[in-house]
Amino acid sequence: MKPQLNINKSFPKKSLGQNFIQNKDFIFKLSALIPSDDDTNIFEIGPGMGALTDQLIKKKFRNLYLIEKDLLLSQKLEDRFKKDSNIFISNSDALEYNYETINKNQKSIIVGNLPFNISSQLLINWIVNYSWPPFYSKMVLMFQKEVANRIIAKHNQKSYSRISVISQARCAIKVLLDAPSNIFFPEPKVDGTILEFTPITKNLDINISKLQKLLRKSFEHRRKKIKTSLKDYDYLLKKFGIDDGLRAENLSVDDYCKLASAI
Repeated sequence: MKPQLNINKSFPKKSLGQNFIQNKDFIFKLSALIPSDDDTNIFEIGPGMGALTDQLIKKKFRNLYLIEKDLLLSQKLEDRFKKDSNIFISNSDALEYNYETINKNQKSIIVGNLPFNISSQLLINWIVNYSWPPFYSKMVLMFQKEVANRIIAKHNQKSYSRISVISQARCAIKVLLDAPSNIFFPEPKVDGTILEFTPITKNLDINISKLQKLLRKSFEHRRKKIKTSLKDYDYLLKKFGIDDGLRAENLSVDDYCKLASAI
């Protein structure tokens, strides 16, 4: 019998995509994979009942920021940590939270069991909407397994998509842990996967908005050949020797980055 955390089953809210991790062994494994030292600011997204937080507070860190949208859970965290001078609770939407203002010129890591219903939006926000290299040195995040597979997919694979290219253009990504659905309460219909993101500077000169525009055109009708979907950029396809008989999923991350850098 796997050890379970004591979860108050009246709390999870479907509207907020809440699925609390209730397996202690998994929490211990996850915590061990989160690097931190005396200079690290840790941003935990959606701490919920504090299962992961219980392990994070045992680590070395500069400041710990707990960003919780659920008002009741946020208040409980406030009460619990009100005497800790370097633990800060914010009853905020993680999509709207201003990380850079707090974290300017400091080392940081983003961690969290992301709400499945906005996990892709959160990732794109952290990758696209901040100066690069970003304010964080690493992210350790939970996604639905299907979403994680899209993020790490390589070209010529069926799951390769816009989020694959955007994510891999800006981060080195590693699979850390698989999370079976039975470790959560309430138990979702899908498994999860923990991914680690480390920012890279290989494509520093790329205008990320131009890359996004290019990817929208390319993947909007992904079965069309790029001679149709990217007809506005046929001169660049010729310049870089990219076969216009290919489809969106056949172009590598490097191909898309080369095209975006020349637009």
